[in-house]
This record gives sequence, structure tokens and C-alpha cells, in this order.
Amino acid sequence: MLTALAVANYRSLRDLVLPLEGLNLITGPNGSGKSNLYRGLRLLSETAFGTATASLAREGGIESVLWAGPEKFSKAARRGEAPVQGGPRSRSVSLKFGFASDQFSYAIDFGLPEPVPRTMFGKDPEIKREAIWMGETFHDRRAMVDRRGPVVRARDDSGRWGIVEQHLPAFDSMLSRLADPDRAPEALLLREEIRSWRFYDHFRTDVESPARQPQVGTRTPVLANDGSDLAAAWRTICEIGDEAALDVALNDAFPGATVSVEETGGRFELRFAQHGLLRPLAQSELSDGTLRYLLWIAALLTPRPPTLMVLNEPETSLHPDLLPALGRLMKACANETQLWVISHSPSLIESLMEVAGCNHLQLDKELSETFVHGQAMFDGPPWKWPGR
Repeated sequence: MLTALAVANYRSLRDLVLPLEGLNLITGPNGSGKSNLYRGLRLLSETAFGTATASLAREGGIESVLWAGPEKFSKAARRGEAPVQGGPRSRSVSLKFGFASDQFSYAIDFGLPEPVPRTMFGKDPEIKREAIWMGETFHDRRAMVDRRGPVVRARDDSGRWGIVEQHLPAFDSMLSRLADPDRAPEALLLREEIRSWRFYDHFRTDVESPARQPQVGTRTPVLANDGSDLAAAWRTICEIGDEAALDVALNDAFPGATVSVEETGGRFELRFAQHGLLRPLAQSELSDGTLRYLLWIAALLTPRPPTLMVLNEPETSLHPDLLPALGRLMKACANETQLWVISHSPSLIESLMEVAGCNHLQLDKELSETFVHGQAMFDGPPWKWPGR
């Protein structure tokens, strides 16, 4: 389980370290930095797929996503007694993401590329430092795999360092390139763990959405991000997952309703039956809220629970009467996987805060910098960035 998330110099997240628990609820007013936090976490996950630098480049390069304020604020500026002013930069440009966990912890540091003549890839950020260490707080003695520039070192069983890669491209994370179970098993294990993370953000439910179309059905233990394989995922839960929990979740929201899966020519489609209807409705006929709720059931009752699941504003298009049932579904999911929920809904927030151990992080802004409401300077989890 992740115990802390750290982000530095990404948009409004100038220097943020968050404590994490099994169930994490992120709230705050519009513009407080919730979307930046979600995007930052998703960007961190992309290091395991080798797509993080490409994503940064698509956002306009590292200079476009960097914290746009000064390196530090004067006390007078924080009190509103003086204007916010910049000055000569004292530190190198650095965009950093990291997390601590109860097993391996990780950090990555992006910087500006060196000037190279005759290149059209000048917006590609470079990875200056990566590290994997044991425990929650970084120290050189705890480092297990360490990357500086193109060179990656790893400790062997006796604790001695050995070079496992000397020419790693500056745009590639060591997580995406190293797959050596003998010389760097920590990188391989961490990569597979991060690749298991799942992100669900605003399922489309318009007429042309993939979630409304019949699809070729194969066993689907993990619902796709766009919900295109809903019928196959539902049937997979019925056959190899917790079918009883599926029925409970459905009837909690729609008492007396049943859902079946029909196969025609190899394509699967849901049929939703409810008291008062003369025939079951196909998924193409369902209301936006009903379809979206069925998608959340399929996502949260996955037969293959990930180590981390991130839900961005799951209340979108749902009737307020459905939100308590959604909250109960999330509580059940949090028993199997670490859950991260970003929400604006008072009803859903109230439902989740009733869960023992719910970690409620309320974000706010001061001088355009995101901070955790009520978290003093030394209240956050201990964190130390690896130096360059």
C-alpha cells in the first residue's frame, strides 16, 4: 500500500506531500488542484509504460507544466503586505514525482534537456535521477536501484553496487526498460505493481459511446477505461468473481432489477430488467445514470483487484439517490484495494467519511499553490527527494 505521494513543481503542486491510507477521499473547491493531482498521479504511473516523457511533451514540454510562481515566497508576500516577485533561479529546473510504500518507494526527477543542435525534440524532458529504495524515507544506504543520467546501478545480495545499464536514453524511465529479475528485481516488481494501477475518469454515455455498443466478448477481469467491454466484464464477474456481491450492488441501487448478458454472433450485450417493464432494456437504451452506475459496479467488483484504483468524480451524471449505494460499493472495494476518490458530491463525501479510517484530504490554494487544508508544515509524512 502507498503511504505517501509526493509531487514537486507540477502546475499548482509546488511542493506537496500527501499521507495515504486504504481509502483516500480528495475534496476541495474548483481550481484547488484536484485535477492537477489526478493528472500528476497518472503521469507517475506512465513511467512504468515508458510514456511519461511523451505525455509531458504533448502538454507543451516541461516548461509548460512547471510551477509558474516564484521558487519561494517572502513572508511579506504571504501576509499580503508585498507583491509576489520572482528572482534569479537558484536551483535547476526540476519536476519530481514519487511515492512511499510499505515495501519499495520510488522517485523520478525530470529536467530540461541539454541543448542539442539540429533536433526537433527540444521539448522532450530528460530524466535526471530515478531511485528505488527500501522503506518510506530515502537515504543512500536504503537505495536498491539508482539511476543518474544514462547509468543505472543496482545492489546485489551482498549489498555491493553493480552497473546494470550504461546507455539508458534520457527520455526512458528505468522502470520501462529494465526487466532483469536477477540484477534488478526491485525495478521489475515495482513496474508490474504500477502497471496494475487503474484510472477511471468520466465514462462516456452518449449515443455513440463505446459503452453502449455490443462488443466481441472474451473473459474480461478488468473493465476498460472507456467501459467498452462492460457486458464481457459483467459476465466475467458472474463466472469467476463475486456474483453475490454483484447482485447486492445492483439491488442496492435498483431494487428488484436483474442484469443478464446475451451473446449474438460472438458479441455480448447487457439486458437490464426491472419491475414494471414488459421487456428488458439493452445497454444502448439505458439512461446515462443507469449505464454509468452499471459501469461503476463492473469496475469496483473486478475479479482482479489492483494495488491502487483512482476514481475521478464518479458522481458525474448520477442521481443523488444513487450516491449512498455507490459509497457502499466503494467501501467494499476498499477492503481489497487501495482506493483514491476525487469528489464534489456532499452526499458521496458524507457516505465515505463514515468509513473507519477514511483519509479525507481537503485541498485549497494560497497564492496559486495547492495545499492540504489543516496540514501544518511538519504534519505531513516524512519525505526526502534524492538529489541529482
